[in-house]
Amino acid sequence: MKLNSIPDISIIIPVLNEEDHIGALLQYLQKCLSGTIAVEILVVDGGSTDDTIGCAIANGARVLRWEKGRSRQMNFGARHAQGALLYFLHADTLPPKGFDRVLMQAAGQGYRAGCFRMTFDHNSNFLRFFSWFSRINHNICRGGDQSLFITRELFAHTGGFDEDYLVYEDIEFTGRLYGITRFKILPRYVKTSARKYEVNGLVRLQYHFGVIHVKKYFGATPERLYQYYKRNILGLL
Repeated sequence: MKLNSIPDISIIIPVLNEEDHIGALLQYLQKCLSGTIAVEILVVDGGSTDDTIGCAIANGARVLRWEKGRSRQMNFGARHAQGALLYFLHADTLPPKGFDRVLMQAAGQGYRAGCFRMTFDHNSNFLRFFSWFSRINHNICRGGDQSLFITRELFAHTGGFDEDYLVYEDIEFTGRLYGITRFKILPRYVKTSARKYEVNGLVRLQYHFGVIHVKKYFGATPERLYQYYKRNILGLL
């Protein structure tokens, strides 16, 4: 990883009790970075009770502590980021090799926001079918597991993630981005964990995600979406 006083890209990773994943992710990122672009890695912890923070520090990340809630944590990370390009990444998602160079190329072509296509670390045809739609450039096909890049200038202009959303914050945000800029789907893939599907059941979880989409379409408030999520979906937020 190229180091200097002003990074080109700030990688922002919100975490909560991710000691089983954060160390491996940070080691993976070091191997996948091109080495020609200045990058900083910010891990924003929402109150972990395990050794997430220790693992992150041991693997070279800058750790910030903030209130629990992915939208709050990502906004906080963005406020402390120095890079002109922000890259939001989940702790259980692996970007492709040389992803930093791909992001800079997209920004250089005038794209102010976008994401990668996505695949799961699971051989299920059911999940393969749904991940196929990540190549389609429509907001209904977006999700936080695909990661997100956005210029710091545009992020500031939008006001960032809506902190009223404890779930669905990523789709709500990209929905606003689609209305104000060209959104780029990068022709490479991140690989994300299927752990939440394994805990909840593949079809069951996809069904509940679909219900959340429908509820939002018909005007459900952030609190109603969160309460539905809490009642029906097991696993970390």
